[in-house]
Amino acid sequence: MSRVVPMTRVALVGYGMAGRQIHTPPLREAGLTVTHVVTRNAERAAHAAEDHPGVVVVSSIEELVTLRDDLDLAVVASPSGDHLANARVLIDAGIPLVIDKPMAVNADDALEIVDLAEHEQVPLTVFQNRRYDPEHSTLARVVQEGLVGEAFRFEHRWERWRPVPKDRWRENLASEDGGGILLDLQSHLVDAAVQLFGPIDTVSAVINTLTTTADDDTFLLCRHESGVTSHLSATSLAGAPGPRVRLLGRDAAYVLAALSDEPVTFADLADADGHCGWLWRGDQREPVTRAESSQADFYRAVAAALTAADPQSAMPVDPRDAVHVLAVLDAARTSASDHREVEVITPGQRPD
Repeated sequence: MSRVVPMTRVALVGYGMAGRQIHTPPLREAGLTVTHVVTRNAERAAHAAEDHPGVVVVSSIEELVTLRDDLDLAVVASPSGDHLANARVLIDAGIPLVIDKPMAVNADDALEIVDLAEHEQVPLTVFQNRRYDPEHSTLARVVQEGLVGEAFRFEHRWERWRPVPKDRWRENLASEDGGGILLDLQSHLVDAAVQLFGPIDTVSAVINTLTTTADDDTFLLCRHESGVTSHLSATSLAGAPGPRVRLLGRDAAYVLAALSDEPVTFADLADADGHCGWLWRGDQREPVTRAESSQADFYRAVAAALTAADPQSAMPVDPRDAVHVLAVLDAARTSASDHREVEVITPGQRPD
C-alpha cells in the first residue's frame, strides 16, 4: 500500500548509472520529485530532461548551491572518490543530503563528513538501499524470531560472472580512489552483517585484482563482538555463484538462493511465489514467507525525517554506521596486504 509523504524537491548530484538507475526509481516510487541534476555530460543531461520533465540541469555542484532555496534535499550519486568534496560543498551550503554508499573511500574521510554535518547541523544519511530489500527484511526476521536458533555463522555472497569487465570508473579506478568491489559490494555485505549481528571486532581478508585496475575478487572473514562470524564474498569471477545467504544456527539453517533479479545457480533453491528462502534441518526444509519491503521505504523515511523536530535522529541510516563499515574495509585492506587478522578501529567511535 502506498503512503503519502510531503513533496520533497531533490537534486541528484550525478546522473550516471547510480543517479538514473538506482536512485531515480525509489525516489519516484516514494513520491519525491527530482527537480535538479548535476552533470557535465550532454547525453546524461538529455536523459535527465527526458526522465524528469522540467528538471533544471547544472554543470557543477557550485552552481547547484546557488539554488539552495529551491531544494529540500541533495542526493550524492557521483563516483565514490568525489563524495567527500561534494559533501563539503553541500554541508557548507546547509543542504540536507543523502550520500550513496560508500560514504567515502575510507573511514577517516567518512568521519570528517559526519563531524562537519553535526557541527553545521545539516541532516545527513547514507543510501544503504539493500537494507530495504525484501530479502534482507526476511533475513532480519529470521534472526529476530530465532528461527535458526542461536546463530553462529553468517555467509553472505554477492558473486557475479563478468570475465570481461565493464569499462567504468568502478573497474578503472584503484580502491583508494573509489574503485573496486571492496568499496562497491562489500559496503553492502558488511553493512548487512553489522545490522544483523552487531559491530565487527576483527577481520581477515583476501583481496585480488585479476581482470581490472581495481579489486574484483574479495573475501572477508569477520568476527563480531557478539561471537558470530560472517563470511562475506564479493567477486566478479564466479562462474557458479553460491547461495546468496546461508545462515547457520544451532536449530536450523536458512538458505537464500539469490535476489529476485539475479539468476539462480541451484534451481532447487529457487523461491516459490510469496516465499523467500528456506529453513533446512538436515534433509527436511520449509519455505519462509517473504517480508514486505521496498527500497522506496528509505526515501519515504528521509522525507518524513525532514519534517521531524529532530531530522538527524529521524534519518533511516545513522551515518556513523557507514564510518564503522569503512573501518572494516580499511582493516580488510591491511589484512590482505599483511596476511594477518586485523583489529577494526572505528575512528570517532563514541564510548559505551
